[in-house]
Amino acid sequence: MRNYNISKHNSFYAIGLSYKKADAEVRGKFSLDVPAIDHILVKAKELGIDGLLAISTCNRTELYGFAQHPYQLIKLLCDQTLGTVEEFQEVAYVYKNHEAISHMFRVGTGLDSQILGDFEIISQIKQGFYRSRKLGMANPFLERLCNSVIQASKRIKNETELSSGATSVAFASVKYILDNVPDISEKNILLFGTGKIGRNTCENLIKHSNNSHITLINRTREKAEDVAGKFHLTVKDYGDLQTEIRKADILVVATGAQLPTVSKALIYPKKPLLILDLSVPKNVSDDVLELENISLVHLDQLSQITDDALAKRKEYIPKAEVIIDQVKKDFLKWLETRKFAPVINALKEKLKTMKAEEIDFHSKKINDFNQDQAEMISERIIQKITKQFANHLKRSEVDTEDSLDLIQRVFELEIDSRK
Repeated sequence: MRNYNISKHNSFYAIGLSYKKADAEVRGKFSLDVPAIDHILVKAKELGIDGLLAISTCNRTELYGFAQHPYQLIKLLCDQTLGTVEEFQEVAYVYKNHEAISHMFRVGTGLDSQILGDFEIISQIKQGFYRSRKLGMANPFLERLCNSVIQASKRIKNETELSSGATSVAFASVKYILDNVPDISEKNILLFGTGKIGRNTCENLIKHSNNSHITLINRTREKAEDVAGKFHLTVKDYGDLQTEIRKADILVVATGAQLPTVSKALIYPKKPLLILDLSVPKNVSDDVLELENISLVHLDQLSQITDDALAKRKEYIPKAEVIIDQVKKDFLKWLETRKFAPVINALKEKLKTMKAEEIDFHSKKINDFNQDQAEMISERIIQKITKQFANHLKRSEVDTEDSLDLIQRVFELEIDSRK
């Protein structure tokens, strides 16, 4: 990336871990909440890293950024999580430059998701970019790359059926309940946590179970009331959690806590209780399995549930890959223009200096000299000249390095690579 004038660092890296090699417990150690992401961005800026994006979901944690060596990014991640460098190296992946770009395209378009075609990740990339921009860590390369990935994701949604059918984590959890719990409409269901997965699970439960015995609890009661009001469900205070768990036949946990919020101390094991933990890190302590009558199912087990809709999605992978290649090709074309951007900018400045000298000269020599018209005409000529040079440099048959060298020598240009 050295010749593209996009960073003072030579390489662009994607480092991270995902469901492919890291189980939920390991992913939990490396998960990042918003304050941790902000801390990483601030620390990276202090270290002189000039472009960084962080994303963390239930299925993956990744950093995308410019650095002299990927270890700089790995250390940033490990310093802000419970995971060690050694643990990271056992399950991690590191992509560099064009491979890192391709990886982000596959992640952002759902091709690398635990459930194929799950487009939740694109909102994480958007939010990650907004945080980077807010903290001064989003350079033009990251902005263009994120926008290109978003464009590819939109096209795949609109032009293929890669996301057709219900195969989200929320639906998988409800499918598991329907397949394993008889008389579901009569069971008491408690949903703890009303974030995005919690809301979607709630909606799927109502749609597919015909159950009106659903109670919601959230640390912030107002959020639970917003969800409950839509479906006319019962809301209880966070302080009632233990009481409501002991009433429940099914407990769905979908909180965003960094530590377990449900342990065996909260559970009354005199009757069967099915617990579904949809959280990463795990929000249900493993000690609940020490109790009789308790069944615990975690996110990774649910994500293995496949159905006809998921099988059908696979048919659209080739078409999705064609779209990715098209959008990525446009991005790489833009990237190539960054090679000669400093020369074109310097040429423009040189021509503007010539223009100013000529206008000053003729304004003193010509009576009734119309400076505004001269400015307008000469500015248009400058735009056409620089555009002509830029178009020449974009041609595949052109030796870009020789052409740039010739332009610099002919016009005696002083290059400022920051522009």
